[in-house]
Amino acid sequence: MDFQKTSLRGVWLIQPQVFKDNRGFFLESFSKKKFEAAGIDPQFVQDNHSMSIEKEVLRGLHFQKPPHAQAKLVRVIKGSVFDVVVDLRKSSETFGKWESFELSADNFQMLFMPRGFAHGFCTLEKNTEFLYKTDNFYDHESEQGIIWNDQTLDIKWPIDMPILSDKDKLLPTFADLNSPF
Repeated sequence: MDFQKTSLRGVWLIQPQVFKDNRGFFLESFSKKKFEAAGIDPQFVQDNHSMSIEKEVLRGLHFQKPPHAQAKLVRVIKGSVFDVVVDLRKSSETFGKWESFELSADNFQMLFMPRGFAHGFCTLEKNTEFLYKTDNFYDHESEQGIIWNDQTLDIKWPIDMPILSDKDKLLPTFADLNSPF
């Protein structure tokens, strides 16, 4: 596995070693030993899997408030996404900054984000499947988010009219958020 630092402290873009032959491929999507060697030590407790039927589905920007905050390891197993993380850590030099990545079934890349980040993605293909591990269990009361088209963050999404859930249409702005981190 190749661990690449990003502009946001603690966020890593990970390229697993992929072994391909005429039958298909094999890859190791998580190795506690390799993550620890890179200085990443999450204790994952939950796996989640989403599938978006349509292209331009946008999910996010979501996070869990403490004490149920979550570190995440995300990857795409079918299709592709434009993936975004936003630093919500008030003491961070990159507070309020975001970075984006294209994750796809073809590039096999994964993204690790520690606690203290909002996360969202939009699908670039139909029938996109997205997997993620979390180091804390989901708690409905701790769920929070930021509206996808927040003017302060000014995320450069590759779409103008995403398909959103009713819940995601009503998320607050970054300015209205009192970051719990």
